[in-house]
Amino acid sequence: VQLQASGGGLVQAGGSLRLSCSPSGHTDGTYTMGWFRQAPGKEREFVASIRWLDDNEYYGESVKGRFTISRGNEKNTVSLQMNSLKFEDTAIYSCSATSVSAEILVRQASSYEYWGQGTLVTVSS
Repeated sequence: VQLQASGGGLVQAGGSLRLSCSPSGHTDGTYTMGWFRQAPGKEREFVASIRWLDDNEYYGESVKGRFTISRGNEKNTVSLQMNSLKFEDTAIYSCSATSVSAEILVRQASSYEYWGQGTLVTVSS
């Protein structure tokens, strides 16, 4: 599975951005897609994931209520709508996919087998 993320850029604090992720290749075994981010000097952080089984959405505490993950119209595509962006949201955002669907695992980066190249989101204060 290859993942192509897009939509990053520069935005002022309080603004919005929408990221998209399009998978290609053999995606039939994909059951959950997610977004993680990593800021300079910090560890990778779980942002959000969505499970194909039941469209359940999961969010990291720092983005809950501001970000929304959703499925796209095309098969297995996923978007991340980011509202009320803060300076601390600045990071490289990576799209990921996994055959895992267990709720206890979908927040863990180690559960994801496939990763996109990442897209930079910069929020100016």
